[in-house]
Amino acid sequence: MTSTLMRKMFFSFFVGFAINLPVCVAQDESTKLEKTEEWVQLFNGEDLTGWTPKIKGYQLGENFGETFRVKDGLLQVRFDEYESYDNRFGHLFFKEEYSHYIIRVEYRFVGDQCTGGPAWAIRNSGVMLHCQDPETMGKDQNFPVSIEMQLLGGDGTGDRPNANVCTPGTHIEMDGQLVTRHCNQSDSKTFHGEDWVTVEVEVLGDEVIRHKIDGEVVLEYQKPQYDTKDGDAKKLIKNGDASLSKGFISLQSESHPIDFRKVELRVIDE
Repeated sequence: MTSTLMRKMFFSFFVGFAINLPVCVAQDESTKLEKTEEWVQLFNGEDLTGWTPKIKGYQLGENFGETFRVKDGLLQVRFDEYESYDNRFGHLFFKEEYSHYIIRVEYRFVGDQCTGGPAWAIRNSGVMLHCQDPETMGKDQNFPVSIEMQLLGGDGTGDRPNANVCTPGTHIEMDGQLVTRHCNQSDSKTFHGEDWVTVEVEVLGDEVIRHKIDGEVVLEYQKPQYDTKDGDAKKLIKNGDASLSKGFISLQSESHPIDFRKVELRVIDE
């Protein structure tokens, strides 16, 4: 075999290898992307499997007055068995912790607020992110240490932005500045009436969190962290690290009836 022929054969082999290599990598990346794009239904539309209630004044798992229930395929928050709300703030926890994910919720406010509910809680609920383990909550604790995407409905007249952020036992940063104010408004429009609303939250550990309505970002903030001065949060800080990178998810019961027809989550590769 001549040296010229050997060079031609080597060149042909090298070109074929170089052409095929990116194809293999692209296939791997495509497979990886498909796995992370799968939405997991946290609410099965039939019952509360996978969810556990924690209502202020009651033990974990005690669903006082059937506050959280499933009817007609909807996860409902109701207060028809309450004589008065009496600050019985409730949260329904999903069974697993998450760190990097997108959660999408479809909800609507219905009916009238429970008797005795605080004025600020009219048409008010929330999706709580990076929650503490419900096993660590005190029996009379109002809210889990968490980051809240606040759900607000309008009163039919004035402006009331939706998908705000509130911080029970926590702080956040915006534009590089620590924000200690408890609630901060988004740029969203007001949603009056009882129509269904779709909200999303993109959560990237302790880096950044983005709130979206109908696919549009209405609020973004960074570095969720424990409030080192908060009594409940202090118990959760380990080795002096106040960063908040993961936690449980819960849905709120805050004295106004609300329906959830979809609660779905997509894990993002860290």
